Amino acid sequence: MPRDPKATGIIRELDKIVDQFVDDTRYFQEPYNWGRAQMFVYQHRLNTRYRNSVLKLKVATNTPDWETRLRIIGASTEEIIADNEFGGGLPHWQLLENVGIAIGMSKEKIRAAKPLTSTQLAWNAWNGLMGNAHWLLGLVGNVICERTNISGYGTINKVFKNHGWCGGLERVRWKELTGLPESKLKFFKLHEAADEVHSDVGWKAVGHQAERLHMEDEVLETARQNLAVWEHYLNGIADAGDEIDKSRPKGKLRVASSR
Repeated sequence: MPRDPKATGIIRELDKIVDQFVDDTRYFQEPYNWGRAQMFVYQHRLNTRYRNSVLKLKVATNTPDWETRLRIIGASTEEIIADNEFGGGLPHWQLLENVGIAIGMSKEKIRAAKPLTSTQLAWNAWNGLMGNAHWLLGLVGNVICERTNISGYGTINKVFKNHGWCGGLERVRWKELTGLPESKLKFFKLHEAADEVHSDVGWKAVGHQAERLHMEDEVLETARQNLAVWEHYLNGIADAGDEIDKSRPKGKLRVASSR
């Protein structure tokens, strides 16, 4: 489901926090370039694997509700093992790897990539926010950034607001930069559909449980902290990508065959 414009209570306050994150994070607002595209593949492939094989499973272990626990595990399975519903049987990290290969990146270099200092610091912060916290606060960290892939957030960028981050803004930027056809951009498009499913149940659970446990203030503060970490992570990709872009030959980006 897209964002509910009529949301009330803590869900409305959480939505405002996501709005602020979308508008404030310069990675979303600044021009895209070849270096940023490369670094996104290197780092987000690693991040997808780490969050879903370590962080989200810690959240699932701590979650007392069995159905919520299974949904977290099921969503993580799609990300790191196989997504038969949206990804054609491939895990999400491999779909992103394939996008990198399609623009001429080396599979060996992609797989040998190490986390940036900013990425490693983000993981360390998320370990505290997701793995060593009350289960409800861990669940906030589990779903908060997935909300950016749902339409309706932000006030600056219309593509972001209408289609979300990966399925909208990121997909459009990659298409304009590389000329890749939609068939090669599956990683981005699938998040628009998959994250509607993944995040919606968790989002509603967070709102319900926060009120039931009288933890509204803790939930809102944890949401802010998680998104501050995401901002640090994404801006780290931007800065490192800009350094790569300085050294590349100028001219139109050459991509692999789209056949």
